[in-house]
This record gives sequence, C-alpha cells and structure tokens, in this order.
Amino acid sequence: MTTRTLARCLSIGLFSIAFVHVRPAQAQSASTPSSATAPGSSASQSATATDDEGSLQLAEPDFRVVALPTTLRLPLHGSNFQLTHRFNGNLRNGSFSQQASNLFGLDQGAVVGIEYRFGIVRHVQAAVYRTAIDKTFQFYGKYDAVHQGTSTPLSISALASIEGGNNFQDRYSPALGAVVSRTVGDRFAMYATPIWVHNTAAILNIDRDTFFVGVGGRLRLRPTVYVVAEASPRVAGYNPDKPAFDVAIEKRAGLHMFQLNFGNGQGTTFGQIARGGFPHALFMGFNLARKFF
Repeated sequence: MTTRTLARCLSIGLFSIAFVHVRPAQAQSASTPSSATAPGSSASQSATATDDEGSLQLAEPDFRVVALPTTLRLPLHGSNFQLTHRFNGNLRNGSFSQQASNLFGLDQGAVVGIEYRFGIVRHVQAAVYRTAIDKTFQFYGKYDAVHQGTSTPLSISALASIEGGNNFQDRYSPALGAVVSRTVGDRFAMYATPIWVHNTAAILNIDRDTFFVGVGGRLRLRPTVYVVAEASPRVAGYNPDKPAFDVAIEKRAGLHMFQLNFGNGQGTTFGQIARGGFPHALFMGFNLARKFF
C-alpha cells in the first residue's frame, strides 16, 4: 500500500468517528439508591461535577502540554481555537548583546500555526491544524475513552491523525497513538504519550517510521499560573538530531490560556515532533488558546 493510499484511508477512517460512537452499557440497579448515591446527595453532586466535560479542570486547563496533546475533554459542540508561534531566532547563537539587538529572536521571523477543534459527539473531538513548516496541514481526532474518577486512576485518550506537506498535497504522515494522564488534586498533571508516525523521513524520499513516547507535566503554582515541561524521546525507527523538548510558563485568564515556551525545535505536529529537535538550539515561542464552551 502506497503512502498516498494509506493517507486517504486514514483520512476517511478518522472522520468516520463523527458518525460512530459506542457508549458502554450502563447497568441499572433494581434496588432503591442509598443516601450516599441518591440524587441530590453530596457524592452524587461531586460525581456530576467530575463528569461535566465543560467544567474547568484546574490541573488540566488546556488541550496541549506544549506540543503534545492532553486528555482534556471537549463538550458536545464545544470548540477551541489555538495559535502556536515559534520565533526563528536561536537563543544559543551569539552573545547576549547580539541576542538583545534582535530582541531575543523576535526580529527574525516566526513559524505560525493555527488550530481549530470541535466536539463532534460526546467524548470525541476532531481538529484541523495548519503550520507554516512545509505548509503542513494536520487533521486528527481524539476519543476520550476513560476519564479519571473515584474508581478510575487514569484518563486515557486514543489518537489518530494524518498530516501532509505542501498544503496537504504530498509527504503524508499518518499517526496512531494514545495519551495517558494522571492528575493529583487540582495542582499537578502528568502525561505519557506513545505515538507511532509513518513516513517520517519523507523529505529525504525514504520510507521510514518513528515510534516515540512523549512525557510531560503541568504544575499549578498559583490559582492561574502554571509551569510546564515535556520531552519526546524516540524509542524505535527514524530518529535524527535530538529528541524534542520544551519548557514553559503559562497564565490562565478566564477562557484564555497564554503560554510562553522555550524548546529545541519548532515542530508542533506529530510528524515534526517525531523528527526531533535541533542540537545546540533554543527557540522562544508562545501558544495562545481560547475556549468556546
């Protein structure tokens, strides 16, 4: 099967999620509910708040760590807009005065990406993202299969994506993966993100795959201030340069999230993350997100 055929098949399968959504069967108890779980009880209200996909999750306020995805759910017909911005100036080149003269990379242009995601059905969200790197479009879907709760220690989401360069005309790279997360109270969230990406050496006209496991975390220092870090080491397949990493500080303001980040690469799609970051490089950038729900 050629890469173009695989890309088309995955694109069709990805958006068929919009029409197929399997809900687990819910057992009904024949007995009268106890006071601990009766409607209106504090336990029932707490469970309802936890299951509310539109409520603010203090430990997990955004759909990205920096570039890696999170398990944050999107309510039915809710949406989110995100702007990614990576300046071209390498902060590890030149002296401090030279960097200051370029305003620490701001005078050297930037790589900009725009993403819009939408809650198609309950627990299923689809996103389209376009970044200036190779004029890449990425279409992907996320199924939030398991949500952390009183009886469930982890949140788990499944991912499927397809990206292509030259405005989605060639160099297709399909990807499959998952996000596993654990939050600790309303202060800390940690993530593991195993992702397989096909055709990661397409720019060299070589058919190669890459499997990486992204890891990340977000710590809430103050009511609306967070520090964030992530890294994406490759464990198999094509692995040029260095594993991508990012650190960031971010501020939540109502439905907005603003993140100032620093990393060794400018990649923000799964294929770009798989290809890694640059040795001896550090780029400044930011993410800006706005929820519509």
